[in-house]
Amino acid sequence: MTLAAGCADSRPRRDAVGDTAVLLLTAARDGDGAAACAVLAPDTVSALEQSANASCADAIVEEDLPEPGTVRHVRVYGQRAQVVLDDDTVFLAAFPGGWRVVAAGCQPQGERPYDCVLQEG
Repeated sequence: MTLAAGCADSRPRRDAVGDTAVLLLTAARDGDGAAACAVLAPDTVSALEQSANASCADAIVEEDLPEPGTVRHVRVYGQRAQVVLDDDTVFLAAFPGGWRVVAAGCQPQGERPYDCVLQEG
């Protein structure tokens, strides 16, 4: 998963992006699959359900997502965003109605794209 550098962002947008990333990880940790899936992008839900052969709400709580940690950096690039937490990087996209997670449980791989536990197909 990569993002292109670009547009400036605002504090409210960065806060919304960071809050969405933390909500996903907190809901998954707490076993609230419905709340976790509510902040996933549609293609990410589809990919998760196909790979797990289960509903999103059941599958998301079985994923090996990191604990929610402190938000270290939030970068917004137009309609895409990246949230770096203590032990995770989460990628999001803007949708009607708010930010949605397109990939989570992502770890950098040097010059290669991030390796993500959960991502859109």
